[in-house]
Amino acid sequence: MGALTRWDPFRETRVWDPFKELEDMQRRLSTMFGRAPVRKDGDKQEAMTVAEWAPLVDISEDEKEYLIKAELPEIKKEEVKVTVQDDVLTIAGERKYEKEEKGKKFHRIERAYGSFERSFTLPEDADAAKVVADFKDGILKIHLPKSEKAKPKSVEVKVG
Repeated sequence: MGALTRWDPFRETRVWDPFKELEDMQRRLSTMFGRAPVRKDGDKQEAMTVAEWAPLVDISEDEKEYLIKAELPEIKKEEVKVTVQDDVLTIAGERKYEKEEKGKKFHRIERAYGSFERSFTLPEDADAAKVVADFKDGILKIHLPKSEKAKPKSVEVKVG
């Protein structure tokens, strides 16, 4: 019969790899924020992943309007649709995958392809009826004016 050994919760049978732990954390965070991580297949080459993607946006505000800027490189304006429905603004479209040409092989493909959709709840002071969008140099700009009733009005107070 074999001898009994005391269980030690801190002793592991496998070797601890801090880099694997970091990769696992990156994968979890990437999944949570909607970006597909680059995965490695052990110590070998990187394994390809099909990335679900969404364009990156900047949202700013001034006294007149909200401005949404979305990065949409290599997408034609005809392939982008902007809609406003029930106080939700949606940007949708598709970046098509480059077809492999004869005599040309790809060594790395990191950019995401396929359909995308981003939705934003409109602020209460936004005037959804007056949304204007323009597309130039791969940047979609959506101008969302503030409603007249939401703009602050200054009233002169007379001391008498």
